[in-house]
Amino acid sequence: MAFFHLSSSVRRPAFDFLRHSASLRRTLSSLAVLEAVSPSYSVLTAASKVGGPITVLLAGSIASTTAGEVAKAEGVSKVLTATSVEYDHGLPESLAPLISENVKSGSYTHVFASASAFGKNVLPRVAALLDVQQISDITAVQSEDSFVRPIFAGNVIATVKCKDPIKLITVRTSAFPEPTISGSSAPIEDAVDPAVSSRTTFVSEELTKSERPDLGSAKRVVSGGRGLKDKENFDKIIYPLADALGAAVGASRAAVDSGFADNSLQVGQTGKVVAPDLYVAVGISGAIQHLAGMKDSKTIVAINKDGDAPIFEIADVGLVADLFDAVPELTDKLKK
Repeated sequence: MAFFHLSSSVRRPAFDFLRHSASLRRTLSSLAVLEAVSPSYSVLTAASKVGGPITVLLAGSIASTTAGEVAKAEGVSKVLTATSVEYDHGLPESLAPLISENVKSGSYTHVFASASAFGKNVLPRVAALLDVQQISDITAVQSEDSFVRPIFAGNVIATVKCKDPIKLITVRTSAFPEPTISGSSAPIEDAVDPAVSSRTTFVSEELTKSERPDLGSAKRVVSGGRGLKDKENFDKIIYPLADALGAAVGASRAAVDSGFADNSLQVGQTGKVVAPDLYVAVGISGAIQHLAGMKDSKTIVAINKDGDAPIFEIADVGLVADLFDAVPELTDKLKK
């Protein structure tokens, strides 16, 4: 066994490097951009993996109301609010200048948002304003500059290293748990509001209202596919089962394209990505596009008359049966 003694001239540069590295770590800071109406707290968990303080930015007329609850989330060091009504409907033309201005003034090294319609709509514009590259739909944080994200409909997992001075990241919220809500509360301050006038104005919106749980956050989901044959069967079979389980309703792309269900219910690569405790797939063969949106579910139950359907390869419980017989029987037993 050999022992080596480093002279002070050799040790000193190493010590300086370590001290410099520690200094860099101390300067890390994240800005988490959350929706004021329904903030995705999982984004904060992803931001905490980087290290450094986490500041939350909320925009809209109800931002001050939401800020009180967000300020209690574990890991949050400060909450910034921009309460102008211009930000109420999430128009990216208005939000992008607001976010980029606060990133610059706060010297943040990382910016996080959910990989929802909100994040996908706003953050690319922020990236353009800051002249950096966006990293989309991450499922894990390896280090301050390395992130894991699925590609090719989840068939390949890529580790991406970003050398940009500011990292702009959207988070697959189903891949991160929500932080705990503590008793303490972080300070709430006004954000830097550039008050940029936009030529885009909000006209109107039509929202689908339902008493069922929201598909994106539901603990139980019942989804129907092409095997239901038509919209009448979809409504007659899927909704009663969902009601019996207290579940949200989802659909495959094939079912949506065939007009069985509204596109807001689509689960998959081009729809919503969900990871409930229970996912029941009825009449869904299991195309790659659909599996990308639900394969992280805790327990997957598949009902299909085709025993060779790809859905059975990832299902925890599989029932090879005619759904028109099996599902109504299952629904009746659950009601009892």
